[in-house]
Amino acid sequence: MNLHDWIDELCDVLDLELEVDEGLVLDLARDVAHNVARPAAPLSTFVLGYAAGAAGADPEAVERLAARAQTLALGWDKPADEPAVEDVEVPVPDTSTLELPEDELED
Repeated sequence: MNLHDWIDELCDVLDLELEVDEGLVLDLARDVAHNVARPAAPLSTFVLGYAAGAAGADPEAVERLAARAQTLALGWDKPADEPAVEDVEVPVPDTSTLELPEDELED
């Protein structure tokens, strides 16, 4: 299933009639995650959606709201001692010696 299919199914489940500009939302999430903080990305996209809904926004208005949010994120001042997201090393656990019961292994 691709992202667009997922969004269509989600809208159906939530009983929503709308077109989602996935690129616009993902661009905002990326800019917020890189310039503010990772946890701020989903919250910011939620707030964008809420603002769009509250304003009864058409697609062009959503683009304007998203641009304002991106401008804020791109200009966000991080503390000087905070490392850039791409400079943070995340340890990956070694699972090479992990033993699973044979009935949980797939062919």
